[in-house]
Amino acid sequence: MKDLIKFYINGQWVNPLVANDLAVENPATEEMIATISLGAAGDVNAAVAAAKAAFPEFSLMSVEERIALMENLLKIYMDRYEEMSVAISMEMGAPISFATEHQADCGRGHINAAIESLKQFEFERQVGNTRIVKEPIGVCGFITPWNWPINQISCKVAPALATGCTMVLKPSEIAPISGYLFTEIMDQAGFPAGVYNMVNGDGPDVGAVISSHPDVDMVSFTGSTRAGILVAKAASETVKRVTQELGGKSPNIIFEDADLETAVSSGVLHMMGNTGQSCNAPSRMLVQSSVYDQAVEIAKQTAAQVGVDDPMKEGMHLGPLSSRVQFDKVQGLIEKGIEEGAQLVAGGAGKPDGFDTGYFVKPTVFAGVNNQMTIAQEEIFGPVLAMIPFETEEQAIEIANDTPYGLAAYFSTGDEVRAKRVAGQLRAGMVSLNSASQDYAAPFGGYKQSGNGREWGEFGFDDFLEIKGITS
Repeated sequence: MKDLIKFYINGQWVNPLVANDLAVENPATEEMIATISLGAAGDVNAAVAAAKAAFPEFSLMSVEERIALMENLLKIYMDRYEEMSVAISMEMGAPISFATEHQADCGRGHINAAIESLKQFEFERQVGNTRIVKEPIGVCGFITPWNWPINQISCKVAPALATGCTMVLKPSEIAPISGYLFTEIMDQAGFPAGVYNMVNGDGPDVGAVISSHPDVDMVSFTGSTRAGILVAKAASETVKRVTQELGGKSPNIIFEDADLETAVSSGVLHMMGNTGQSCNAPSRMLVQSSVYDQAVEIAKQTAAQVGVDDPMKEGMHLGPLSSRVQFDKVQGLIEKGIEEGAQLVAGGAGKPDGFDTGYFVKPTVFAGVNNQMTIAQEEIFGPVLAMIPFETEEQAIEIANDTPYGLAAYFSTGDEVRAKRVAGQLRAGMVSLNSASQDYAAPFGGYKQSGNGREWGEFGFDDFLEIKGITS
C-alpha cells in the first residue's frame, strides 16, 4: 500500500501531530491501496498559521511572477498527467480512459484557464473620482469531494493562486491519492512556503475546524447540500465568506421538435458518465408526451449498450461507484423507485452479472415517473435516469424548476425562438442547448440549494477578491 500519511505545511512534508491512520479502498477490487492519516485541530492550526504568515508577501507578488509560477505548475502537472489519471481511477473507480480524457484533464484545464484569465484580468479601474481595487481576500480553506477530485481541487487552487491568496486544502478522505499527488506537484512548482498547505482528514475533525477558524477568511466547499449547510453554520461565527457548489437534480427537457434519437441517447450517456456521480448530471429527462414512448424505447436501447467493466481496462464503460456507502444508497433509491410505482425499463437493483466484488451497479432507466417521486426529487448520484412526460412548454418549465436545486438544466429543440424563451425561464446557473458542452472558461455554479458563487475561468476569481474603493 502507498504510505500517504504526511501533511504538507509551510513548504514541508510533516507527520500528523497525532497518528490516526485510515486505509483507502479501491472500489473496484475492495482492496486497501493506500494509508492516509486523519488530521485534527492542531494540524489545521499549523497549516492556517503558515498560510497567514505567507499571505502578506504573496498577495503583493506581481501578476507576472504569479503567471510564471502557474505556468511552471501546469508544465509539471502535464509531466505527471498519467500518474494523475491512474490515481483517480484507483481511488474512486473512474475507468482509465474516462480518467485520462476527462477527470485528469480538469487539472490541466483549470490551471490553464486561470493563467489565461490572469493575463487579462483588471484588478483596478477608475469610477468617477474613485479608484476601484480588487485585492486578495486572504487565507482560504478548501474542502473538496471524491467524485471529481482533481477538478474540484484545481478549480479552487488555481484562481486562489492567480489572485494572490494563500490556502489550506482538505481533500476527500475517500479519494485522497490525487490530492496527495497534486500536493507533490505544487511542492515541485516552487511556490513560496505557506502559500499552499494540505491536511487530510474528515469533515468533523478537519473540515469543521477549517470552516470555523478565525484566521481563515473564506471557505470554498463542494459536496452535498446537507454538508454545505454544516459548513455555512460553522463559518457564520466568524462572518467569513462562504462559497458552495452543492447538489443537483438537473432536468433535461426534450421537445417534440428535437432530433429525438440524438437528444435521448446523448442524454442517457451523459447521465451515465462517471457512473452517474456528477452533481450536474441530467438525471430527470422530461419528454413531450407526443414522442415520449419513442424516447423511452431509445433510452432503453441506449442503456442496454452501456457496458460495465474493470476501470483499469481501456474503453468507455462504467466503473464502480466510489464506496460501499454510495452503493447502498443507490441500491436503496432504485428499490424506492420500484416501490413507488415507476416503470423499470433498464437495469435495476443488484450488481451486474459477473461482478461479485466491487461496487458495480446496473445502468438503470425508469419511465412513468412523476416529479413527486423520491427518484425525481432526491439526488441519487448513480447511473439512474428518471423519465417524466409533459404536455406543454409551460408544464415542462414548471416541472424542471420544481426542485430545491438549480445547478444545471438541459433542453433540446429545433426552434430558436423557443430556445431563447425557455433558457430564460429555467432556474439554473448553467443551461445547455441541444447537447452543447461547457468549456473551462464558462461559469460553473447554481441557484437555490445548489449553492452560491461561481467557479471556472475569470468567474472563479471574484470569490477570492475583496473590493476596495479609494477616493481622491
